[in-house]
Amino acid sequence: MQILKPIVAALAITAIAGPAFADAKIYPYHSKDNYCPYGLQPITISGVISCGTPNQSQSYKQVMQHPTPKKRLHVYKARRSSNCAEGEKGCF
Repeated sequence: MQILKPIVAALAITAIAGPAFADAKIYPYHSKDNYCPYGLQPITISGVISCGTPNQSQSYKQVMQHPTPKKRLHVYKARRSSNCAEGEKGCF
């Protein structure tokens, strides 16, 4: 019975605030357990997990992942120093 209280509360929130979230992005929440009533699935609205029908294909976690920047390869070229006198040691 303790599981039903949060579900009923979540359904009440979605019923009351449903029109307010009409334009909101509703993301699916991927989890092993689904305690939502038949036909509904866990969703995330502004970080709050409740039951409903998502209107986005990706999860919120997938959307917020930033792409990794490409590694830049720095190539250092050896340069000859041409300011040495002819015959001096250490010059090429």
